[in-house]
Amino acid sequence: MAKKKAKANVIVKSSECRGNNEIMIRKFLKKVKKEKLIEEIKSRKEYKKPSEAKKEKRLKAERLRAKEERKRIRAEERRNRNK
Repeated sequence: MAKKKAKANVIVKSSECRGNNEIMIRKFLKKVKKEKLIEEIKSRKEYKKPSEAKKEKRLKAERLRAKEERKRIRAEERRNRNK
């Protein structure tokens, strides 16, 4: 059973941006991206077969594992360089 995601409540107050509208917009967009709201809206736009959704999820996980592996290797190389 899929986990039910909590409703995202993205709020940017003018006090945290010192009343600067441009900063408020940037902060709002950053928070929306962090919550992955736009990604979810795009994915819900059209029906996706369960097999396609599973395939995308698997590919995304593979990309993430590869990225973490590259990160780990770079960190190891940096540690070895400093020795």
